[in-house]
Amino acid sequence: MTRRHMLITGAGAGIGAAIAARASAAGYTVGVMDADEKRAEEVASTLKHAMPLAGDVRDPADMAAAVRRMGSVDVLVNNAGILRTGPLIDHSADDFRLVMDVNLNGAFFAAQAAARHMRDHGGGVIINISSINGLHPSPNCGAYVAAKAGLIGLTQQMSIEWGKFGIRVNAIAPGFIDGGMSSPYYANAKVREKRSGAVPLGRLGTVDDVADTALFLASEQASYISGVTLIVDGGVINSVLLQLPRE
Repeated sequence: MTRRHMLITGAGAGIGAAIAARASAAGYTVGVMDADEKRAEEVASTLKHAMPLAGDVRDPADMAAAVRRMGSVDVLVNNAGILRTGPLIDHSADDFRLVMDVNLNGAFFAAQAAARHMRDHGGGVIINISSINGLHPSPNCGAYVAAKAGLIGLTQQMSIEWGKFGIRVNAIAPGFIDGGMSSPYYANAKVREKRSGAVPLGRLGTVDDVADTALFLASEQASYISGVTLIVDGGVINSVLLQLPRE
């Protein structure tokens, strides 16, 4: 059986590293891409059939080079992301541009590079890691909300334009995930307790919850799914009335 190839951006830690591990275990050749070359090398060294790829998703040339180095890309996971917090009215122009550049523009550059390859090689799968913040706003992370909402719209647009090339494009919207960029917040026991209690399933999500979803969307079991945003949040996005009971 021909080995499939998966390229994952932001794979040097957190959700990206978890997806890389799941993909490797499932038999993929994995491209572990990160802006931090050392972290990419460390993750790749723990996996079978993996290669570290240093690059900046904000640079289209870096993404095209990563696709060439992989040789084949059957699945792209756009996971690279960055967060800057604070009231929207006080957001600096530099912070706003950085968040948009990494989370939205970078995802487009990566997807475009991969899609050009997939178009010429019979199709493929693109998975964009968005957030429940892309569906509902949240205080003090306005640039992130805008970028992740834009990524959901971009997912839908890519799915209708690239379906004719045999390319499926979907998004994942994680909720309260204990890992990655959220790790510093959940180191606070009070925050952990409060957020866990707000989730209908009664627990925070894990990076493996997101990784398992990504592997499903990449698989033939999802062969007729395209243009959707799959929410992975334990039900929290629908739980507002649990926080505002009638009695």
